[in-house]
Amino acid sequence: MNTWRLLYTPPSTGAWNMAVDESILEHIHRGEALPTLRLYSWNPPCLSLGHAQSFADVDMEQVKAHGWEVVRRLTGGRAILHTDELTYSVTGSASEPILSGSILESYNRLAQALMFAVRELGLPVELKEHSPAGEPATLNLNPVCFEVPSTYEITVEGKKLIGSAQARKKEGVLQHGSLPLTGDLTRICQALVFKDEAARENAAQRLLARATTVESIIGVETDWETAAQAFVHGFEAQLGIHFQRGELSQSESERAEELVKEKYANPAWTERS
Repeated sequence: MNTWRLLYTPPSTGAWNMAVDESILEHIHRGEALPTLRLYSWNPPCLSLGHAQSFADVDMEQVKAHGWEVVRRLTGGRAILHTDELTYSVTGSASEPILSGSILESYNRLAQALMFAVRELGLPVELKEHSPAGEPATLNLNPVCFEVPSTYEITVEGKKLIGSAQARKKEGVLQHGSLPLTGDLTRICQALVFKDEAARENAAQRLLARATTVESIIGVETDWETAAQAFVHGFEAQLGIHFQRGELSQSESERAEELVKEKYANPAWTERS
């Protein structure tokens, strides 16, 4: 049986959350940490941008007015507003069997565990293949992650439920993603720039048509701890992983603090075009 580390980390800032994921990746590369499933959340709410996404997409006046933060991820994709959700990250070497092969191959292995987890929560999810060629070109310019279809999506009642992104670096593989538990998904539209209010409202309506939350489907709110337990069960059952509960090492924490200062809280990283 494959042994991984399981981390539950407390609600933290966006810069700290992203720095911890990268610090874990570096330590795994040096052989100083096991492959890791980390489950976490955000405080305060934070808008995360994809690695190559333009900072010009962000309406900083609105972000500040709501008391939110902005961070840029190591992974690609579009913007996500992290609030009322369970966030997961999977980190390991590229030779780890579950993470080996192409991005799509490893993504689909992990998707089996994610589907098991949300089915345990009572959601009738499906993994649907999507053909990007069938989408209008304007959608590819959309700044909102949950409105942009991915190659394979975890959906329920035809709506996207989990948004995930993966980065494959020389240090290894990092995939993280979000399961919205409750709340108004359209709040993200307040944090992004649109040409006018009509465009903002149209984006909000498209988002509601394309994405959903756990509570919207099952009619009751699921707490973070219940969702986290389901994720652990999913990875154990579908991927044959044996988890050891752990904590960040002192070295991982110290490196994360460095990465916050050098990178994730540094405007040179976050605010680039």
